[in-house]
Amino acid sequence: MTTFRQLHAGPDVLILANCWDGATARMIASLGAKAMATTSAAVAWAHGYPDGDALPLELYVQTVRAIRRVIDVPLSVDAEGGYSDDPAVVASTIGALVEAGALGINIEDGGSPPELLAAKITRIKRAHPDLFVNARTDVYLRDLVPAPDRVRETLERAARYADAGADGIFVPGPIDPETIGALTSGISLPVNLLARPGLPGAKQLAELGVRRLSAGSGLAQWSWGHVGALARAFLSDGRSDPLADGAVAYGTINPLFSAR
Repeated sequence: MTTFRQLHAGPDVLILANCWDGATARMIASLGAKAMATTSAAVAWAHGYPDGDALPLELYVQTVRAIRRVIDVPLSVDAEGGYSDDPAVVASTIGALVEAGALGINIEDGGSPPELLAAKITRIKRAHPDLFVNARTDVYLRDLVPAPDRVRETLERAARYADAGADGIFVPGPIDPETIGALTSGISLPVNLLARPGLPGAKQLAELGVRRLSAGSGLAQWSWGHVGALARAFLSDGRSDPLADGAVAYGTINPLFSAR
C-alpha cells in the first residue's frame, strides 16, 4: 500500500478534501480519496465550539477514532497549535491523536514566535519519529510581516521547521504562480497550499512544485451555506420539494456504514 509519506513525492498533487466527522470521512473516502485530513475548524463547530484551540482534547480524540473506524486510507489530523505552549504537553497531546489513528498532523505557528513551533516539532518527532509533521506557517494568512517580506520570512521559517524535523510545510494564503514558485523553489520539503478563490488547479500547481492541496474548512463552510439556505426556506414555508433537490438517497448513504 502507498504510504502517506509517499503520497507527497509527486508527480501529482495530493488533494485533501478535509472532513470533520465519520460521516464526511466515509463519504469522501468512498469517492476515491487517497488520504484523509481533518479540518480543526469544522470539527470544533460540529461539537459546538469555536475554532482556535477551544475543543476539548477528548472530543477530538473521539472524532479521530470515529473517522479511523470508517476509512482505510491514511489520516492526517489538524492539531492547530498543539493546544499548549509547552512542547512537552504538545507532544503528549499529539500522542493521544496518534493512538487514536493519526499518521500525520498539521501544527501551526499562528501568531507565536517560530522558535516555539520548532521546539514543539522537535519534541513531537522525538516521541513519534514516523509521524508526518506538516508545519503550518501563518505568515500570509495572518499578515505577520509586510507583503514584500513574506516570501523571505516564510522561507526562513520553513528552514527552521525543517531543521526541527518537520516533514512538510503548509503555507496557507498565496494564490499567484510567481509567489508559489518562489516558495516551492526555496523550500526543501513538500509544500502544501490551501484552496482559495483564484488559486490555480492541481495540474498547474504540480508544475509549480506544489505537492499537497487542502480544502481546509471550505467544504464545511459550503455545507453551512447550503444547509442554512434550505433550512431557512423550510422554516419559512414548510415546502418539501426543495429538500429533495440534489439530495443523495437514503439507500445510497446507509450502506456506506457498518454497525461494527
